[in-house]
Amino acid sequence: MATAKKAATTTSKPATKTAKPAAAPKRAANSAFMKPMTPSAELAAIVGAKPLPRTEVTKKVWEYIKKNKLQDAANKRMINADAKLKAVLKKPQVSMFEMTKIISTHLS
Repeated sequence: MATAKKAATTTSKPATKTAKPAAAPKRAANSAFMKPMTPSAELAAIVGAKPLPRTEVTKKVWEYIKKNKLQDAANKRMINADAKLKAVLKKPQVSMFEMTKIISTHLS
């Protein structure tokens, strides 16, 4: 029994010469995001008491949310607070964008 090979279809673009833009200067990381911040006592119950950069605090809060299945099933952008998270957020439900704003007030 012979097997048929499919012919590779290639689409070729017409050859055009375009000038490449000058290489953009590489962006430096914003050191404000990487500066270790001390969480408040309420936030420390979720992420730990040692100083962490804002990016790591956000990652740890999301790990906590996913571990405890606190994302709203119908609208994934909404976070349902349990007892620990409600101490930080002060509301039973917040949007993910509002959550980051509230968490930043708990960092010093």
